[in-house]
Amino acid sequence: MTFKASIILLSLSLAITLHAQNLPETVNQEDFSIGKTITINSKVLNEHRELNIYLPPSYHLDSTKFYPVIYLLDGSKDEDFIHITGIVQFGSFPWINMVPESIVVGIGNVDRKRDFTYPSNNELDQSEFPTSGGSAKFTSFIANELRPFINSNYRANKNNTLIGQSLGGLLATEILFKEPNLFSNYIIVSPSLWWDDEKLLSFTPTNYQSKKTIYIAVGKEGEVMERTANELFLKLKKDQKPWTKLFFQFLEDKTHGDALHQAVYNAFELMQGKDK
Repeated sequence: MTFKASIILLSLSLAITLHAQNLPETVNQEDFSIGKTITINSKVLNEHRELNIYLPPSYHLDSTKFYPVIYLLDGSKDEDFIHITGIVQFGSFPWINMVPESIVVGIGNVDRKRDFTYPSNNELDQSEFPTSGGSAKFTSFIANELRPFINSNYRANKNNTLIGQSLGGLLATEILFKEPNLFSNYIIVSPSLWWDDEKLLSFTPTNYQSKKTIYIAVGKEGEVMERTANELFLKLKKDQKPWTKLFFQFLEDKTHGDALHQAVYNAFELMQGKDK
């Protein structure tokens, strides 16, 4: 090593040492959390299920207050729970007032292809989704175990919303058609209505008398996805009840991979009656 190189290395070492001496000292360190993960045992599904739960900031400040509950399909920590909870937290700021303070329940996945689909007669569906067909059992889990568990352990009011995208949107549509009173509001994004040769679109929905808000959105996702989402809207529009608010949006700058975040944000605005 030359003398010049040695001087350069010494200078760099001295500079790094002096910089380190000027760094602030760590005073305290603690974990940062936006919710809790709870594992429950489902007798209906015969398996453990993971729930990610967000409580609004005021939850522990006022023991008399009850909150709407937002149930999120694909609600695992590495899926949609964090960013959807972020929209809820932001939207419930008083100066934003886009959504009321709400409890968010993210339902973690075990086998979404099984849980979000009803049995299909299409051979390709059966081949590509060999575990499919369990939506009736999963809906029973939601109705008879999950919702009673949340209502018994948290201060939940009667206003509840289901959010589902893709296969989750297929399930949300099936629940809306077959057990509409299970939820007050439905946010259905990019629903996989191609399933079973689009037969769900031919189903006659169960009648209901309660107030509902239904939001449907799809991005630029190809002819089948865009057409079937629009057909779902038109089907609901044709028999729209006076006590139902119905919205449809085509998110032309979004795709199947990134439509959910924008769609949920827009849905909350529209559900609150905010002009876009």
